[in-house]
Amino acid sequence: MGLTHVTRVSNLAGNGTPYEAEFLVDTEAVDCLGPTERLLAAGIGPEAKAVYELANGEPVEYEYGFARVALMGQETVVQIIFGPDDAEPILGVVALANMGVTVDPITRTLRRLHAKPLKQFR
Repeated sequence: MGLTHVTRVSNLAGNGTPYEAEFLVDTEAVDCLGPTERLLAAGIGPEAKAVYELANGEPVEYEYGFARVALMGQETVVQIIFGPDDAEPILGVVALANMGVTVDPITRTLRRLHAKPLKQFR
């Protein structure tokens, strides 16, 4: 979608030096993704592997782990993919939804909801 936002990613304990970068907000991506080298440096370790589908439809297997993600004064724990070291970091919809943040389709900006919905999105 072309929208980027500064995001901080750290290990679950919240200690060490977090990884902070402009993450691409991707409303088509479920999980977050970061460069493996930067995630490891932040103390985030891989937990397992899963197959993901790239934008071109190609399946690829990546390791993933769990991390604290901070954005717009909110914080949540999400699954994060260990991508190639030159990968652009991606902020997926699970992190946005967990923090009560949506993308305004008209202004193409991130907007914090006054309350998280407990009903199905339509």
